Amino acid sequence: MVRFLPVAAAALVATVSGFTSPAPRVTRMQNAVTTSPTPSFNFPSVEEKCSSTQLNEMMTQMELPEQLYFKKEKELPKVLGGLQIGLRKLVVITGASSGLGLNCAKALADTNGYFVVMACRDVEKAKKVAKKIGMPEGSYTVMKLELGNLQSVRDFVANLKAFKSARPLNHLICNAAVYKPKEPEPAWTDDGFEMSMGVNHLGHFLLVNLLLEDMKRAKGARCCIVGSITGNTNTVGGGLVYPQADLGDLKGLASGGKKPIEMADGKPFFGAKAYKDSKVCNMMTVSELHRRYHESTGIVFSSMYPGCIAETALFREKRPWFRKAFPWFMKYVTGGYVGEKEAGERLAQVIDDPSCTKSGVYWSWNGGAQTVGRWDKSGKPKGAGGSGGEIFENTQSDAVKDLPTAMKVWEYSKAAVGLSDKEMAKGMKP
Repeated sequence: MVRFLPVAAAALVATVSGFTSPAPRVTRMQNAVTTSPTPSFNFPSVEEKCSSTQLNEMMTQMELPEQLYFKKEKELPKVLGGLQIGLRKLVVITGASSGLGLNCAKALADTNGYFVVMACRDVEKAKKVAKKIGMPEGSYTVMKLELGNLQSVRDFVANLKAFKSARPLNHLICNAAVYKPKEPEPAWTDDGFEMSMGVNHLGHFLLVNLLLEDMKRAKGARCCIVGSITGNTNTVGGGLVYPQADLGDLKGLASGGKKPIEMADGKPFFGAKAYKDSKVCNMMTVSELHRRYHESTGIVFSSMYPGCIAETALFREKRPWFRKAFPWFMKYVTGGYVGEKEAGERLAQVIDDPSCTKSGVYWSWNGGAQTVGRWDKSGKPKGAGGSGGEIFENTQSDAVKDLPTAMKVWEYSKAAVGLSDKEMAKGMKP
């Protein structure tokens, strides 16, 4: 017997997707990658008289957030990483300073079999949270990566190669994401892409392709790009909650995807849909990586849905009442809730578990959220993708499995990020 309140469920889940009146627009940096801090500006009060110097400082402070990455922020490459890594496997995790990424980093580091590169936009924050969560000393390093700037992606790859020297990269986890459901207008990456598509998809697309040639030298290499039920229309969250992901004819991405183009389909900006569209592109990218490279490189490509991490920073734009009610709702009504620690362990499992060596798979747990949870004798909901259950190969929607569209997404994305044939891994199928 399904135990939930249909009206309440529909109302609250709709809120998750952004089907609400947009709130007043806030600064771009307050809505950037989930690992970013909120800047604080010390402006003079209205009563104070502002000198020309003060006014110039204020203008500078207001302009700075419009640029995500500056050349002067490029890190000096770390060296002699091989001595730190030792005999452990080397894994890169993007967005590893909070939530899913941080807990995955902790889970892998705790095995003593992995050395983790935490690829984050805020290096100092990542260092602090790594210590706070208890990452074993000597099990990780933090490197600067701003996915909203393609030059930063290239700088990160160069620094990673300098750090690890001749040894190959074993595993890559693309986890970082932007979710901006309430914004009435788009924010833009430094390269002019709408933020959700630019960070979630295009930044990762470039990163993966720049690292493939190196990864194929590793035995048993794996690459996982985190997916979402919101991008799959055959799930409750993706099919019943407005708006649905829909790339249309890819008019926007085909035209370069840069400002003033706001959406992949060329239509006006819709924040909740922008996130869902980016997740469709993520999962299509995994399918194309598998089709084009698995046979020749042996790399295992996969995607996964960790469950609804209702307390993640991804929902920080939501109102206080929502942030309190949503975890309860997902736990006791839909059954889709999973805590950050368990979600991180699930993501780590995709990389570490010997049973996850099949390529081209979309992994899920506990029913994969294709239905609302059903309560069993244990008193816990089953089948909604939430806590508990065993890992299994989930089925993606027909839209995600659309090969002609996936091939177009690949080619348009390659052109958008300026990826040359010379930079791509050898042995690719057309």
